[in-house]
Amino acid sequence: MADSRDEPLVLGIETSCDETGVGVVRGTTLLADAVASSVDEHARFGGVVPEVASRAHLEAMVPTIDRALKEAGVSARDLDGIAVTAGPGLAGALLVGVSAAKAYAYALGKPLYGVNHLASHICVDQLEHGPLPEPTMALLVSGGHSSLLLSADITSDVRPLGATIDDAAGEAFDKIARVLDLGFPGGPVIDRYAREGDPGAIAFPRGLTGPRDPAYDFSFSGLKTAVARWIEARRAAGEEVPVRDVAASFQEAVVDVLTRKAVRACKDEGVDHLMIGGGVAANSRLRALAQERCEAAGIRLRVPRPKLCTDNGAMVAALGAEMVARNRSASDWDLSADSSLPVTDPHVPGRNHAQTHGHDHDHDHVYELGEENLYS
Repeated sequence: MADSRDEPLVLGIETSCDETGVGVVRGTTLLADAVASSVDEHARFGGVVPEVASRAHLEAMVPTIDRALKEAGVSARDLDGIAVTAGPGLAGALLVGVSAAKAYAYALGKPLYGVNHLASHICVDQLEHGPLPEPTMALLVSGGHSSLLLSADITSDVRPLGATIDDAAGEAFDKIARVLDLGFPGGPVIDRYAREGDPGAIAFPRGLTGPRDPAYDFSFSGLKTAVARWIEARRAAGEEVPVRDVAASFQEAVVDVLTRKAVRACKDEGVDHLMIGGGVAANSRLRALAQERCEAAGIRLRVPRPKLCTDNGAMVAALGAEMVARNRSASDWDLSADSSLPVTDPHVPGRNHAQTHGHDHDHDHVYELGEENLYS
């Protein structure tokens, strides 16, 4: 039996939005998951302010990395690599994480891996349920993304089947919560109110579900507008707004479309399992309806625990560990943040990746440091 210490030990840094996440993973085992959130600083604005997020990342970075290493019980010198979200996300926030990862990798003489935020959301499920099946069907739902993805190899082959054409599911939750005066972020509070409401009380529309609509794309802008107008009409008439019923009916419209399209994609592609990730995957109704529909269709459902669904460093470390395990090429020192990095690029390899992809290779950009290790 192989010693678990032979598995790659990787630290992951996630700063795509408003949370500074640092995780430490050995193979597919989670050792530490430290998060410093700036959500309270954005609440008064009703949404994430990029400049505020970037400054918060700067302040939290070093303490959060130190906390993660201490929690994992490992030394920075023991790491086999540093992984960081290179995109997509907020440009300024990403730059903070990428700069920090470069500094630590350079100081430690370790390989650097710039990875994709969305691919990381898929890979994190390995920490919960073991190695991903190949191919993997993934439904990713968050504040910025609603996507259906088919991955034959999480480190190199991720194919988009469908995506949102306007508001992502998480954005719709935030906007409706704001209209209902429930605060920010909207996902958790709408989920809470919806549990006491009637999901069938109001017939809100289901976007892009007609016979001529794209099979796997999503649209929540029309739903958001319909809910807002319904609320405004009640208020204009001097009538009380049934907040719990509105929350439940809106939430049902969102998760109905998400799960319906995800199950259809599994059937069409011949995939007998579905992985759901992203912040909205923490929604209790989404998880319940997905389980119900997957069971009816003979599909195995994989959903990480809620803490691993939201943005975190563990998911970045998980994908980084997979990169190391499969001998994928490390990134170059000129790695830059890419706010629109496509999901078809699970990671940003070095310029010589064509020669080293899938094979043992020397990390020249690391070993050139020799004994001049700057980290103490």
